[in-house]
Amino acid sequence: MIISRTPYRLSFVGGGTDLRSFYCEETGQVLSTAIDKYLFVVVKRQIGIVEFKYRVNWSKVEFKNDINDIEHPIVREALNIMDIDFPIEITTFADIPANTGLGSSSAFAVGLLHALYALKGEMVTKYTLASEAARIEVDVLKRIMGKQDHFASAYGNFNVFTFNPDETTTVEPIFYRAEVKEKLQKNLLMFYTAKKRDASDILTSQNRETANKREVLRKMRDLVAPMREVISRGNNLDEFGEILHEGWKLKKSLTKDISSSAIDAYYEEARAAGAIGGKLLGAGGGGFLLFYVNPEKQDAVIKALPDLYLMQPGFDSGGSRITYYDQTKF
Repeated sequence: MIISRTPYRLSFVGGGTDLRSFYCEETGQVLSTAIDKYLFVVVKRQIGIVEFKYRVNWSKVEFKNDINDIEHPIVREALNIMDIDFPIEITTFADIPANTGLGSSSAFAVGLLHALYALKGEMVTKYTLASEAARIEVDVLKRIMGKQDHFASAYGNFNVFTFNPDETTTVEPIFYRAEVKEKLQKNLLMFYTAKKRDASDILTSQNRETANKREVLRKMRDLVAPMREVISRGNNLDEFGEILHEGWKLKKSLTKDISSSAIDAYYEEARAAGAIGGKLLGAGGGGFLLFYVNPEKQDAVIKALPDLYLMQPGFDSGGSRITYYDQTKF
């Protein structure tokens, strides 16, 4: 039996430039980190006398004898790619629900591939995990989405990911002092809006507008360098919140589906109470609102949003990892 643990991610600036419609013509770039909230995948090779060859436990339980009959799309395609032709059981569980803007499907794709490679006794790089997970979702399943989530979940920590027109991705870790990371962690508040949404619907709309919004997307991408400088320099972290605010204003202008009157109201209430800046995480439409708030203002911001669930995230530094490995063969 193998258990993988894969982190969710926070994308700070540059999101949208990791869509192929943008980076096929010029490089896209995103700055993100992974957080200490995880998706777990358990895979277990079964003995040959099981009634069904494949058992998949997710929001439903599937019993199948043919891979191509499996309903879960990522599981089906991962088993095909990995050539899993023996009885296997796959179970997944997570700290945070899906469709909340933290990259859950990508974390699952990365974690499942990691566990399957381990089950076959193979070690692969984080780059391979991220690239193959992205290929399953973007190329095989034809989902309209970017690649940043797969790389953030695979690598962990703070990184700048550059998406090149030749389909390669450059990974640059951000250098920071420990006390800067600790302060940044203390100054970030997340609030769950209780609105779940299908990111692909919003990204499809955004994808159609890429040609018309290319200059806006360039401005979003160009916020990566100054934010990286703020984290590395670490002497005026309030600039981090200011950059978040600028990025959110740009992101909202991409399509009307990204925000809503309710989300705008939450955002303005938080700003009025002392938040320097923030953004809606993920494609938009719902999920989590992230704010940068100095400690002395946090109580006021929390009181300004009484209907929302508060979560203060920690950061993950290791990315996807195997947490249990028992290579028993039958």
